[in-house]
Amino acid sequence: MMNKNCTIYRSYDIIGKKWSLLVLFELYRHDMQEKRYSELKRALPGITPKLLSLRLKELEREGLITKTIDAKTFPVKSIYKLTKSGEEFIDIIKSLKKWSLKWHVKSAHCKNTDCRYCDLI
Repeated sequence: MMNKNCTIYRSYDIIGKKWSLLVLFELYRHDMQEKRYSELKRALPGITPKLLSLRLKELEREGLITKTIDAKTFPVKSIYKLTKSGEEFIDIIKSLKKWSLKWHVKSAHCKNTDCRYCDLI
């Protein structure tokens, strides 16, 4: 039985939940430094509003993203962006892409495209 104090177990508990990786990845995509809740919802078809809110709260609590509230507008805007920790986690996602291309996915497009600007998503 795995010890719940294990670093891998603990890390999985943070980013192994459904949609967590994709939320982080979407905050990295394009040249935008930050995205509103509605932009994330639109970019992640299939995620429910309740689950997106839950994942955003968890990722914020774990220090991977920050949330800023813009109360100057109506409706109020929630704006999210990666923290330094979240930006470093993008390197892990890039490593996952490299591993996948080597062992599982044969895609010239993915091999030659920076994920930040990919149009396959």
